[in-house]
Amino acid sequence: MLPRIFQAEDGKDFFFKLQSRFFISSLMKCFLPFVLLASGALFFGSRYFDSPQIAIEPSSSLFLPCVNKEPSVLDRWVKPPSSLMHNMSDEELFWAASFVPQVKKYPFHRVPKVAFMFLTTGPLPLSPLWEKFFKGNEGLYSIYVHSLPSYKANFPPESVFYKRQIPSQVTEWGNISLCDAEKRLLANALLDLSNEWFILLSETCIPLYNFSIIYTYLKGSNHSFVESFDDPSPHARGRYNPEMAPLIDISQWRKGSQWFEVDRTVATHMVQDTMYYLAFKVFCKPPCYVDEHYFPTLLHIETSSLIANRTITLTDWSRGGSHPATFGEADISEEFFKRILDGQECLYNGKNSSICLLFARKFAPSALQPLLHLASTVLGFT
Repeated sequence: MLPRIFQAEDGKDFFFKLQSRFFISSLMKCFLPFVLLASGALFFGSRYFDSPQIAIEPSSSLFLPCVNKEPSVLDRWVKPPSSLMHNMSDEELFWAASFVPQVKKYPFHRVPKVAFMFLTTGPLPLSPLWEKFFKGNEGLYSIYVHSLPSYKANFPPESVFYKRQIPSQVTEWGNISLCDAEKRLLANALLDLSNEWFILLSETCIPLYNFSIIYTYLKGSNHSFVESFDDPSPHARGRYNPEMAPLIDISQWRKGSQWFEVDRTVATHMVQDTMYYLAFKVFCKPPCYVDEHYFPTLLHIETSSLIANRTITLTDWSRGGSHPATFGEADISEEFFKRILDGQECLYNGKNSSICLLFARKFAPSALQPLLHLASTVLGFT
């Protein structure tokens, strides 16, 4: 016998009442928490408006919002590596450095920097001059040093060169390994998204102007400064190997200075190339010197409209021979700089300019003291 509450005149009415009670019970279970929550909100809300308002710290809120405490994912892309030392292979490094954002507007505050990349064998004897050059311009530059793997720099923590060595490999003059080192410098510098301009220098290079002039010059330029010219002589076209065709035709063959300055777009082209690189590695052997032809030819083919076809680093070949002149202590004077700086003429953004060279080489260690003496009066260092 069913309890009285479940008794009905017919079975259909019984199941209808049973299902109704089950449905109402389920609704109560589902909505009761929300009813209580709403009641609580009305209660505390009325108390809030009826009583003096007291500022409540977020930490004392009754209902804490669900906030993600993890660092912003964007930081992984924006922040440069905390250390320049890593265990990536060249293949991994060049791959990581070749990423290019397709949205050109940066979603964060970005101050573009100049990456100064020193390709050296070991010490930087002119580092005191560079220290004076960089002083007071923090946040506008980055420094990268590629030396022989066996060399361990000993710069003090306050030096701009402190811990600025990158993982390096042995390089040989006239060998493809020299271009590998240049690409290694570019790739490490590209990992810092704030680096916009990239300058290749040696341990014998010096700046010819103060930091402000050089930074403004690079920032205002519409082109990268890579020397790339067609020379019919035996020292240029005469080094072309017909085995490079059809990938590289002799009409595309170019020669230029090893010392370049490129922007981020051109730097990425240089790092990501594998096709032309392989052709030069196989077919450009001495007396074909890879560092004089690889990048000038590559960039002439791929980005000719982006380069100015000139270098901004002075090299004196007037003394003849296979190596440029070296300047020592006896060479350094105000007249020396007047000679190399006055009378310059070149195109800058399609207009005539009297500032064409921003750096010079090769300076011996003995030139350091007279250079420091003239740094403020002639070079404009503060």
